[in-house]
Amino acid sequence: MEKIDLLIIGANELLTISGPKRSRIGKEMSNLGIIKNGAVAINDGRIVGVGKTDRMKKKFKAEETIDAKNKIVMPGFVDPHTHLIFAGSREDEFIMRLQGKSYMDILKKGGGILRTVRETRKASKKTLFDLTKERLNTMLNYGTTTVEIKSGYGLTTKDEIKLLEVINELKKKHPVDIVPTFMGAHAIPPELDAERYVNLIIEDMLPQIVEKNLAEFCDVFCEEGIFSVGQSKKILEEAKRLGMKLKIHADEIVRTGGAELAAEVKAVSAEHLLQSSQDGIKELSKANVVAVLLPATSFCLRTNYADARFMIKQKVPVALATDFNPGCLCPSMQFILNLASLVMRMTPAEAIVASTINGAYAINRGNEVGSLEIGKKADILVMDVPNHKLIPQYFGVNLVEKVIKNGKIL
Repeated sequence: MEKIDLLIIGANELLTISGPKRSRIGKEMSNLGIIKNGAVAINDGRIVGVGKTDRMKKKFKAEETIDAKNKIVMPGFVDPHTHLIFAGSREDEFIMRLQGKSYMDILKKGGGILRTVRETRKASKKTLFDLTKERLNTMLNYGTTTVEIKSGYGLTTKDEIKLLEVINELKKKHPVDIVPTFMGAHAIPPELDAERYVNLIIEDMLPQIVEKNLAEFCDVFCEEGIFSVGQSKKILEEAKRLGMKLKIHADEIVRTGGAELAAEVKAVSAEHLLQSSQDGIKELSKANVVAVLLPATSFCLRTNYADARFMIKQKVPVALATDFNPGCLCPSMQFILNLASLVMRMTPAEAIVASTINGAYAINRGNEVGSLEIGKKADILVMDVPNHKLIPQYFGVNLVEKVIKNGKIL
């Protein structure tokens, strides 16, 4: 028998989500690769065996065994869109939204992103590290094992670098795997006009961030009154020239053609997509751009939701994320599954695929996490429900019984 570190046995449903070595599309999103009475073998932080419990028990002798009887075992959640690093809070704006003020109304009055920018610029690295660490701890407790974190609340070269340096320090020290994204193009700072700020991003921020290897992705908020399609394209093309991968906040508030731009520049993902045209969605499909949908943002802003059903029908790879930010304080991918199913009409299986393997491909980690397959990282959840269909039906509880990260029980 082969000696290993950990063996999880007896899962009522083992959700392997095994399949093609790419993001899942269309009907593939309904296939969870379920093994009844399943087991997964782990050694040195990696998965070394997946199959029926009887066979795995004959093949492996483990230092430690977890009995998952009457539970499901699945990959850790992958959250591919967050604005997790910031200081300050905006609870008074929550009241303003309840009174009918729009996102852009608040931003024009110096609130929203710009208010958080003022607080974040004043914060020390230690303060930002501690705040973000606590948020990551909560996410891990709810089953998120890999997360993308964007900068974007600095809006000066010095402050954007400060944020990315803290993100990279957390990447070294926190159990959750972190993917850093540079999003200096999050808003236009009050001290500069749009043209000067775009030039600052291209001529100063991007070269320094690439030289210091601080971010894997570059993201832009392509939106009316913020960064135009032309400005967004200019920033993204320069980032691509410098070797960065691309993301884009597209068509969130009004239809700008952001989805079409994402396809044109071959972004890895396009995020939000609430107002995207059907032609834009079809372009995403042709270009194999992952659509990252953020239902908690719609929930908080009380707006419409992205058309997930049309995207799945058009074979767009669909992922889900929390969009954790000062105006959307949602750390739980489980709540995102609630919204995805009940509001966007995604099936439980589709929502799980969107929050695991497709989320992984949205941040270029599909070869490492997002499914339970031999050779991948042992990022695994034991969920206290007997089948996957129940996950989106539970509200206000944490169904995670155990989190295994890199093969270690946390």
